Amino acid sequence: MTIRAATPRDAAVIADIWNGIIHDPVITFTTKEKTTHSILQLLETQPVLVADIGNHVSGFATYGAFRAGPGYRHTGEVTIHLAPNARGQGIGRKLMQSLLDQAGQDGIHAMVAGVSAQNPAAIRFHQALGFTEVARLPEVGRKAGRWLDLILLQKLLNT
Repeated sequence: MTIRAATPRDAAVIADIWNGIIHDPVITFTTKEKTTHSILQLLETQPVLVADIGNHVSGFATYGAFRAGPGYRHTGEVTIHLAPNARGQGIGRKLMQSLLDQAGQDGIHAMVAGVSAQNPAAIRFHQALGFTEVARLPEVGRKAGRWLDLILLQKLLNT
């Protein structure tokens, strides 16, 4: 497996991986499907890494600004998704660690992950990588007719 920077050739596969979880009622609060074009735009504005196994992208990780405003410029918010057949093999851990290393080199001090409280696997994944729960926001999301709680997890880099 190789962790590498995503290229425009990866955009369609990244969109497919992301869209694979869009309709899940608790994994993501997002409801609008990603397009190749939207991923190409993402590649222009944020670092995106992919897990490449035998010239096949099995997952991606990216981070962007946590909030607008110059005071938050050293805080990022991470997004990571894997293809279903890539889960549970340590691929996500390697991908996330590579992204966190890159973020530290980019001057990011704190990384935040917003995770649905109804997604315990994602919470455990982030905690295993050193993220700690710093906030729980009840019923701030709504999807598929139900209210969802948001957990914010944080990991300090460059400490």
